[in-house]
Amino acid sequence: MKFNYGENVHVIVGNELLNGWYNGKEFGTGNSLVKVSRDKIISTKDCFIAKEKEAELVVVPQCVDDWFIFCTSVGYDLANALYIVKGHMPVAIYEWLQNNNDNQELLARAWMDGYEVEKEPLYYVKLIDQATGYLNVRNDGRRSMSNSVQNEIFKTKFTESEIKAMDKGEVYWLLNEPVEEVEGEA
Repeated sequence: MKFNYGENVHVIVGNELLNGWYNGKEFGTGNSLVKVSRDKIISTKDCFIAKEKEAELVVVPQCVDDWFIFCTSVGYDLANALYIVKGHMPVAIYEWLQNNNDNQELLARAWMDGYEVEKEPLYYVKLIDQATGYLNVRNDGRRSMSNSVQNEIFKTKFTESEIKAMDKGEVYWLLNEPVEEVEGEA
């Protein structure tokens, strides 16, 4: 098993389980060294070494990722990121934190342990009830109506926020059709 310098590891010495940090290879023997205290280093010839279990990444909405990017760009720490005051943070993150008290703990865990951003559902905009009745947006922003096939020229799959941000987006949103439904029928 490979270890990175400074990585948290567990070692079993005799009947004792110790936590420590991987400290590289011992010159000449190739044994791994584990630092278990400020002044004690153990060689793996005397013990068993294993990686500490990685924390499971939490899944958060896109607004949390956007908030973290802003926080790190202005030098905020976790306390500032959790300072829940209207006007201090974007409305989306404020409402997400206020909506459920567990979200505050989720935000802290994401900050400390890392996170994954949940994927937003994708939708087609079905303008007329035919195979060629879907909204297509070209790379240059021009809109047309064609099939639902997305490629490097035409975008046909949109998030809710992308649809609502378009001119007449609220009307387009009324015509949404989840991508999974259409692809599942084929």
